[in-house]
Amino acid sequence: MSNHADKIAVLGAGSWGTALASLLARHGHPTVLWGRDAAMVEAIDQRHENTRYLPGIPLPESLRATTDLAAAVKDAAWILVVVPSHAFGETVRALAPLRPADAGVAWATKGFEPGSGRFLHEVAREVLGSDVPLAVVTGPSFAKEVTQGLPTAITVHGDAPDFAQQVADAMHGPAFRAYTGDDMVGAELGGAMKNVLAVATGVADGMQLGLNARAGLITRGLNEMLRLAAAIGAKPETLMGLAGLGDLVLTCTGDLSRNRRLGLALGRGQTLTDAVREIGQVVESVQTADEVMRQARRHGIDLPISDRVRAVLHGEQTPEEGLRALLAREQKPEYPDTLFK
Repeated sequence: MSNHADKIAVLGAGSWGTALASLLARHGHPTVLWGRDAAMVEAIDQRHENTRYLPGIPLPESLRATTDLAAAVKDAAWILVVVPSHAFGETVRALAPLRPADAGVAWATKGFEPGSGRFLHEVAREVLGSDVPLAVVTGPSFAKEVTQGLPTAITVHGDAPDFAQQVADAMHGPAFRAYTGDDMVGAELGGAMKNVLAVATGVADGMQLGLNARAGLITRGLNEMLRLAAAIGAKPETLMGLAGLGDLVLTCTGDLSRNRRLGLALGRGQTLTDAVREIGQVVESVQTADEVMRQARRHGIDLPISDRVRAVLHGEQTPEEGLRALLAREQKPEYPDTLFK
């Protein structure tokens, strides 16, 4: 069990890293946030505001921030990595020699390792070795709302129950429910794949195709998640829970979602370059769509919505062509073979 004297290091001072560090500090944990950008780190440490990613939202005065990775992780009871998926590998590699001997490593990064398509727990395990407890923090959670103290529920899946519990205990509080589980691969699949599907619903909404179309895309998108989950050995209930369905609904319907906003812009006829520039933060779906389809091909699974999103993001199809291709698919049973074997 965690106690309130435990120091926690949070790596990554973007909106989500700042939100989680702020939550942990509010819950009475000595928390240090590490970031690369000296001006932003100073604003968080001295003025208690992340002026770039969460402007106007006051952060706890007890939250410290630094650009010194060694200082951030020194004496930490556990470490939470919250960097974009493309920076995950290098961050964990930089952390490995500095990690205190008994500190577990959790992450709230969603996505795959670029290029290899590996799940992040595979990357972490390879870099950190077999005896470091690992956990993934995921679920339907917009950073801005968490920082404002609005009610949120997430889930922590780990390969060591004690460590998953330690992370969940530290996060759990009056407006923040933290559940636990042991299906890291399912939790990571849901967190990554929902970003791709949010682009599809954003495109449909940008084209003003209506609420029926949105609900249809979310439901058939969940079906794609469940089929891929079954193939990789994840538990279906993980994808029906906060890590899958919860995050999918939030990201597909909430306008704070960068991936949904990307889809909206594309559906309204904007170019990908203009849309990404306008959003001004990392949009994970562009990379993740490739990795999802790589997984699908590896397991011989047809994922029509994810595949169309990938084609649109690569400029191989317009949103209209992608949608026409989906609508032209042949009639078939909703569940040709049962998922819940």
